[in-house]
Amino acid sequence: MNAQNAHLLRWILVETSHPGNVGSAARALKTMGFDALHLINPKTRGIAQLPEAIALASGASDVLDRSQESPSLESAVEGCSLVLGLTSRDREFGPPALNWEQARGLIKQTLGVGQQVAMVFGPERTGLDNHHLALCTHRVWLDANPDYPSLNLAQAIMVCAFTLREALNNGVDPLDSQSGIDYADPAAIAAMLEHWRSGLEAIGYLDPANPKKLMPRLQALFARSRLQKEEIDLLRGIAKQMLLRK
Repeated sequence: MNAQNAHLLRWILVETSHPGNVGSAARALKTMGFDALHLINPKTRGIAQLPEAIALASGASDVLDRSQESPSLESAVEGCSLVLGLTSRDREFGPPALNWEQARGLIKQTLGVGQQVAMVFGPERTGLDNHHLALCTHRVWLDANPDYPSLNLAQAIMVCAFTLREALNNGVDPLDSQSGIDYADPAAIAAMLEHWRSGLEAIGYLDPANPKKLMPRLQALFARSRLQKEEIDLLRGIAKQMLLRK
């Protein structure tokens, strides 16, 4: 596997409860040649250095030592043009859905042009919520038994790391004409949507007391579009004009 590309891939665990899962995730990542582990608002601060995490890392303590802990998902996905939220639950709104085979191809293309990718895994009991998915460019599911699709967090990471290593080792596929596009990261899209919320309220199109589903629908629309950075600037310019009419 191309080590130069591996460092561009972030493995993000959101609100993890069990230190053993953090240690097992570190072991799985190191075994497959990955090491960029990010821990978002874990239930216990310093979870990566708890004895159970270190024990189950089983020699991958260097991955634990380099792991980054932060309070918000927004900061962890900043700069990533592709952010994949792993969840088996379908949603009414949210980013477009991909199966894992499709996602692997997209990861390979994105890493191949030197852009950063994030894989986001939710809390053990509840999985990713809608707020987490709002910061993802795609929702991804693993092909599992439809009657029982539940995987332990560390198991899901191992499945993804193993199959992704295989995909990245199978040579470089020809890149399509869109693979070098400078896509906006989800944090920039979220900020633009808040700008639009203010603008739509200013012109009276959005009633803050009765917003209905306007913003989730706009969020889903923009997620399907995979906005580029220059398009974010255009949309924020429109929002600025809406606010000037207040």
